[in-house]
Amino acid sequence: MTSYTIFLVVIMIVAFLLILIIMVQNPKGGGLSSSFGGGGTQALGGGVQNTTNFLDKSTWTLSIVLLALILLSNFAAPTGANAPTEDSQVETTIENREIIETPAAAVVPTTSNDSIN
Repeated sequence: MTSYTIFLVVIMIVAFLLILIIMVQNPKGGGLSSSFGGGGTQALGGGVQNTTNFLDKSTWTLSIVLLALILLSNFAAPTGANAPTEDSQVETTIENREIIETPAAAVVPTTSNDSIN
């Protein structure tokens, strides 16, 4: 496996994890943390707040990691000598096409002596 392929696989995994973390959260402060709500969690020492902090920090961390991986994958992308040499069918057809020169149309002089009556 090339390093570019490895980058792509890791980017896909991080993106999937980021989607899961975002889906668990509720924009109004609920989400996973609200399912632990009630009087019992207050006795645990702020379990709801810890869950919210974990989800928030996880979202930011995965977002930064995803951005960094995308930027770093640019350096691992195959370019120049590493790029695949396969041409597309259109490029191959254009390169192999024979140019047929057609002679210019013969110019037939018209005489002005002919008049239409």
